[in-house]
Amino acid sequence: MNVFKSMGAKLAVFCLGAALTLSLAACGDQKAEQKAADKPAVEAKPAPAPAADKKIKVGFVYVSPIGDAGYSYAHHQGQKAVAALPFVESSFVESVPEGADSERVITNMARKDFDLVFTTSFGYMDSTLKVAKEFPKVRFMHCSGFKTAENMSNYFGRMYQARYLTGMVAGQMTKKNILGYVAAFPIPEVIRGINAFTLGARSVNPQAQVRVVWTKTWYDPALEKDAAVSLLDVGADVIAQHQDSPGPQEAAQQRGVYSIGYNSDMSAFAPKAHLTAAVWNWAPLYVQTVEEVKNGTWKGGQAIWGGMDKGVVDVAPYGPMVPDAVKAKVEAKRAELKAGTDTVFMGPIKDQAGKERYAAGQKAPDADLLGMTWFVEGVVGTTE
Repeated sequence: MNVFKSMGAKLAVFCLGAALTLSLAACGDQKAEQKAADKPAVEAKPAPAPAADKKIKVGFVYVSPIGDAGYSYAHHQGQKAVAALPFVESSFVESVPEGADSERVITNMARKDFDLVFTTSFGYMDSTLKVAKEFPKVRFMHCSGFKTAENMSNYFGRMYQARYLTGMVAGQMTKKNILGYVAAFPIPEVIRGINAFTLGARSVNPQAQVRVVWTKTWYDPALEKDAAVSLLDVGADVIAQHQDSPGPQEAAQQRGVYSIGYNSDMSAFAPKAHLTAAVWNWAPLYVQTVEEVKNGTWKGGQAIWGGMDKGVVDVAPYGPMVPDAVKAKVEAKRAELKAGTDTVFMGPIKDQAGKERYAAGQKAPDADLLGMTWFVEGVVGTTE
């Protein structure tokens, strides 16, 4: 999600112990997500609807270019759905760094009388809150954070559900039982996704292991590709990712193995390798939110965490190399999740040390998921 240009030497698979020097990245830090489950939301109050004859002005702020084929690209598909509404006037600003630059862009939208502003990176949280307090008549929606106000809500999606499904695909397609995972930062969101992917893989293939490489970037195509190569060099024959570029997909295809994409359908970049992808679908949530503003039913102080049952997350179409038998198993689980039955983090679940974290039949509460800092059994690597 963050756009940083940095080239590095080939990463070693176990370069997991580097010191955490995270800037405010699109999904935050470990403590930040943990607070989300514990911090009470501001009391929700409906905001007045705009005048009936006035078009609703909706703005979007992106942390990376919309051509990244990843995170901002996915948000932009939602923006386009909003812009197509006849009662909406919408615009966006891309590649906005977190910090002072984001505050400037958000403030500019508020001063131009936007009715609703979506700020789509975790690192925009404090800037959004500050501007929200200065412009109480403007409504703000912040993605992946935990702070709210009377005119500011936050939202995200249960991407771990789609991660589980893609893990099921990878677990059935691997021949070596080594799955590689190119990961951004060791924060709860990313760790949660790796764990869900591993649980999905091991649900269909108990011998599968997931090896993790941290890049400490959100968007750096060259570095992400190098990370994938380092995993391929130690035998991984399926490459997954929590990164924003298709670099890992391209590395997998060049080496003749399989890959799992993220954020959007990345099959165009690696058609011979791409099995499927865990994808965002922001359009339903964005359209619903704008309609709530129009109808005067939008409320600030909300914390929204939608899953497959709300259409926020899903999996991309399967590649032609995925057998029908594999698809059938995954689709059965997908149907459960779309129906609202979420058993992704249902015990028995052990951590890497073999300690039981959740007993049989025990479901991990959202507070645990939002603050997850440990790996499940089957992951090779550390969270530091």
